[in-house]
Amino acid sequence: MNKDNKTYTFLTEEPDIIPDANERIQRMMLNDYEKKQTILYHLAAGVDIPYSDGVVIEKGVEIGTDTCILPGTIIKGNTKIGKNCVIGPNSVVEDCVIEDNVKLNQTQCEQCVIKSGANIGPFVHIRPNSVIGDNVHLGNFVEVKNSNIDTGTKVSHLTYVGDSDVGKRVNFGCGTVTVNYSGKAKYRTTIGDDVFIGCNTNLVAPVTVGDGAYTAAGSTITDDVPEASLGIARARQVNKIGWKVKK
Repeated sequence: MNKDNKTYTFLTEEPDIIPDANERIQRMMLNDYEKKQTILYHLAAGVDIPYSDGVVIEKGVEIGTDTCILPGTIIKGNTKIGKNCVIGPNSVVEDCVIEDNVKLNQTQCEQCVIKSGANIGPFVHIRPNSVIGDNVHLGNFVEVKNSNIDTGTKVSHLTYVGDSDVGKRVNFGCGTVTVNYSGKAKYRTTIGDDVFIGCNTNLVAPVTVGDGAYTAAGSTITDDVPEASLGIARARQVNKIGWKVKK
């Protein structure tokens, strides 16, 4: 019924788009139809979607040829994905730019840039305003927030990188944390090229680790580490001989 209270008749070759959407079942049917049409569009454009189970791709998403979208993947918003990528399984991508040859395995990312050859996942969260450089590796249980990570850096597991600028070819040991919040304000961490961050290092921002520097495992770094130096910030070990027997 139009505003002029007249009823009009239209012909369509696709009767699936005609049903009302007044009930949840009807809305589900229409959503399934739209989802199928979007997947067929990307298949025709050269995207590989071997199993469409749980795959949701919003209209307007751009995906390059020979990229593979695996089950359980949701791609939303103003997202552009390059060629020869593997996205999924079980990944959520929203308002991101992803360049060629990127792998996202069980990864959630929003409002970020991921450059060519990055290998990310599983169980990675990339939060807004982050740039992940060429050939960067982010491994299991890594979170990145408002940070720039440059070419060839490896953050393999159990690490938080927040409000940081990280150089090229940096290696993060397991359990590293950039301590970016003082309780009142956020501060940035700066890490140069070819740096080795030892396991369980706390980098208390604002702090800078110079090119080629190392931090010893288990250190809490509160002062700048000059280039090509080793920063050690941990208590000396003391053994209480016979302590258990005396207790």
